Amino acid sequence: MEDHAKLERMIRMLLMLSGQVTYTAPELAERFSTSERSIMRHLSTFRKVGFVVECAQGRYCIPKIQKPFKAINELLHFSEEEAHVLSKAIYTIDDNNLLKTNLINKLYALYDFDRVVETVVRREHSETVHGLISAIKGKKQVLLRQYRSSNGNIVRDRMVEPYGFTANYIYVWAFDPESDVCKLFKIARIESVEVLERPWQHEPLHQKMMIDVFRISKPEQTTVKLRLSLRAYNLIMEEYPLSEKYLTPLADNYWHFVAPVCGFEGVGRFVSGLCDEVYIEEPEALKTFIRNKIKRIKII
Repeated sequence: MEDHAKLERMIRMLLMLSGQVTYTAPELAERFSTSERSIMRHLSTFRKVGFVVECAQGRYCIPKIQKPFKAINELLHFSEEEAHVLSKAIYTIDDNNLLKTNLINKLYALYDFDRVVETVVRREHSETVHGLISAIKGKKQVLLRQYRSSNGNIVRDRMVEPYGFTANYIYVWAFDPESDVCKLFKIARIESVEVLERPWQHEPLHQKMMIDVFRISKPEQTTVKLRLSLRAYNLIMEEYPLSEKYLTPLADNYWHFVAPVCGFEGVGRFVSGLCDEVYIEEPEALKTFIRNKIKRIKII
């Protein structure tokens, strides 16, 4: 089983290095969840069997002009028509569906970053995402033009340092110098992106924090335990598909939901909208949060 996983990793790495993007050993190690030492062994193996592995400024690639790759590329290359059909099919999948995430991950294994973007990102957001990708590759700061923040209920430009995306390009991770913290900015709320000439100033502070199934991200995590009716189960599966792995069936068409959450805002919204369908088992702090939330409801 271990040999099979190693072989699969090497094939995926071989295919990725034949794309248009170059990679450092640390980047490859992170992408394939292995050590830099293993990556260097794989590169050495590729050279031994006849592939020309180029390295410029610590970035590796395998030129596509090599004849051994011609047959592989022909097998894996999408024609314009095939790419159009695939793109339309992926667009029909909900952005938060786990199947869409798995499909994109498999495309990543075969193609470079930009080609996957063209296939999976909605056309109205494509220019925004490509601008952010350019900034990330160049380690540049950007202006998010007319960002519509739901927290402050305001629309304004935001100067940030983007450094990564969440699944399906729904959000971009960026360091916000104004508040001195890492934040998620929703792609759909960005009017446009202006890549600045200023390089990153806070790279050591860049980090990707956990995102819970309710799409909330915070450093601290709390485990919640809920008992859901069949209606609540159906709704959580439809609205938050990534919750599936945290659900277990109980008797009489009830379901148990046990998962880590980043604060109570996300799970609180879900529970508040289904007060008669959800029973909070733990923690007590969530019950208090819901009570206080209900007290603040404005009745006109």
